[in-house]
Amino acid sequence: MLKKVLLVSPFPPSQNPRLLKEYYALKSAGFKVKALYAERDKWSSDHQIPEDFERVGGKVGSFWHFITRVIHKLSRMFLPYEYNYHRVSLLLLYRALKIKADLYIAHELTALPVVVKAAKKYNGKCGFDIEDFHRQESSDDMRSYQYLASCAIEDKYINQTHYITCSSPLISEIYKEIYPNIKPQIIKNVFSNSFISKLPITTNNILSLFWFSQTIGKNRGLECVLMAMAKLASRKVKLTLLGHIDKNTKNYFLDLATNLSLDKDQLIFLPPVEPENIFKEAARHDIGLALELKIPENRNICLTNKIFSYMNAGLAILASDTLAQKKLLEDYPGIGSTFKSENIDNLSSAIENYQRLPQLLIQHRKHSKEVAERTLNWEVESQKFILIVNSVF
Repeated sequence: MLKKVLLVSPFPPSQNPRLLKEYYALKSAGFKVKALYAERDKWSSDHQIPEDFERVGGKVGSFWHFITRVIHKLSRMFLPYEYNYHRVSLLLLYRALKIKADLYIAHELTALPVVVKAAKKYNGKCGFDIEDFHRQESSDDMRSYQYLASCAIEDKYINQTHYITCSSPLISEIYKEIYPNIKPQIIKNVFSNSFISKLPITTNNILSLFWFSQTIGKNRGLECVLMAMAKLASRKVKLTLLGHIDKNTKNYFLDLATNLSLDKDQLIFLPPVEPENIFKEAARHDIGLALELKIPENRNICLTNKIFSYMNAGLAILASDTLAQKKLLEDYPGIGSTFKSENIDNLSSAIENYQRLPQLLIQHRKHSKEVAERTLNWEVESQKFILIVNSVF
C-alpha cells in the first residue's frame, strides 16, 4: 500500500516553490500526496494549482477571507501563539486533523504545531522544513511578537518532529546551537536541470543586470544598484526588475533613476511570469543580482531560491556579502562576485569590472551554469530529500 503524505503550508505553491518541488518528488517516489495551503496575495490565485492541493481560508478578497482576518485579529487577544500565529493557523489544524496520513510535513512555522498534532492523532510521523530563521525573520527585536511567538512554538514542538530539513547551512547551524538534540539536514533551494538554459552564452554591447521577486519594493538593495549604475563612466548597462509592483513604488524608482540622470532605457520593469518561466526570462540577461541585506539576521544566513535560479539561467552572480551568500561563492568559486552590502562604490566597481572584462563575465556565466547542471540542482537534492523521508518509516 502506498504511504500517504500530507504537506502543510500557509502559502500557495506559487509563493512556495519548495513546497511544489517536494510534492512532485514525493509523487515520483511512489507516495500518495496531498497538500493544504492558503492564499496570501491576490495574484497568487492566478497560477495553476495541482488538483491534490486544497485551499483553506478562502480566496483573497472573498467574504470568507475577510472573516478569517477578523478572527485572526481576535484570536491574538486570547489564544496561544500556536493557534494565532497566522490567519489560517486554526483552519490548517482543523483540516489536517481530518486527514489520515503516514507522514505530515510542515512548510513554514505556522504548520509546525499542525503536523505534530495530526501525526500524534493518527500515530504517524512528521517533519519540518525550515527555509528561514523564523524568530529573526522580519526583525532582530527580541521583544517583537514574531520573535516571542516563534520561540514559543519552536520550543514546544521542534523536538517532537521526526526529521528537520534546512535550506541553508548557516540556518542549520544556528538551529543546532539552539536545539542540540535535533539534526537538521540541508536541502538547498535549487531547481531541476530541466530548467537549465539552452541559450548560448555570448557577450552583449550592453551589460544587462536582472533581479526578480514576487514583489518589487523599496529598501531591498535596488536603490543601491541604481546609484551604483549612476557612478559608472559607461551608460552601457541596464537593470531589469521582474515582479509585482504598485504604481507609487514604480514611480518612486523611476523618479530615483531620473534624479540620478540615468537614461530611461536603463531601468526596465517586467510583469510577473509563471515560476517555470523565470529561467527563460533570466537567461536573456548577463548578471543575476542577489541583494540580500544583513539585517535582520535571517537575511544574513539564508540562501534564497533567487540565486539558484540565476545559475540555472546561466547568469554570473553578483551577490551582497551576507554570511550565507559569501560562503556559497567561496564554496563554488568562479560563479560570480560579491560586493560589500549597501556599499555603492564597491557595487559600482564590481559592475564596472564585468564591463571591462567581458571574458570574465562569460567565464563566470558558463561556470555558474555548469555547477547548476552538475551539482546544485533538484535532481541531486530531491534524492537526499527522499532518503530522509524514507528513513522515518
